[in-house]
Amino acid sequence: MAKMITVDARGDQCPIPVVKAKQALGQLPEGGLVRVLVDNEIAVQNLTKLGRHQSMEVQSRKLKEKEFEVVIASDKAMVPQPEPEAETCMPDARGDTVVAVGSAVMGSGDDQLGAVLMKGFLYALSQLDRLPDTILFYNGGARLTTEGSQSLEDLRNLEAQGVKIRTCGTCLDFYRLKEKLQVGEVTNMYEIAETLAAAGKVIRP
Repeated sequence: MAKMITVDARGDQCPIPVVKAKQALGQLPEGGLVRVLVDNEIAVQNLTKLGRHQSMEVQSRKLKEKEFEVVIASDKAMVPQPEPEAETCMPDARGDTVVAVGSAVMGSGDDQLGAVLMKGFLYALSQLDRLPDTILFYNGGARLTTEGSQSLEDLRNLEAQGVKIRTCGTCLDFYRLKEKLQVGEVTNMYEIAETLAAAGKVIRP
């Protein structure tokens, strides 16, 4: 079993969570894990960027209100690299883009291929330096936020970084999935229309 070091950085101001994570990573044997607990989305974004800068796998999730977990995995001990202060304490990475997902598949043609493409698209969103503000799921897209979805890990990662995940309640009721919602919150058509109208940019995959 891989060695795991848990770092409690709740209440710490930037760049302390990143500094603590770097120190823990430096103590790891090959294949170790660092689990960092923080209390805000900006810290999640900074820790995610740290892991990617070191070519490490990063997973994050929201545990409860104002409590998040970031797990950084390394195949080898970290080799310290200098980072500009702007990268260590970056501003909120969320922009004013809204992603509107109306189907569980991406594009038209073969639905099996479309499902693979949609999963890849949502993963790619989670890796962007500039994250969307909100992702809306409606009609068949509601299936992506519910039990059995292959994209739940990526959506939880996005939510932990502050991206709002909203699923149409009418759609969940129609597909009998309301009790199976696994990530984000239920919304209504008025809020969907309001969010789209206020968006700086809308992406429909």
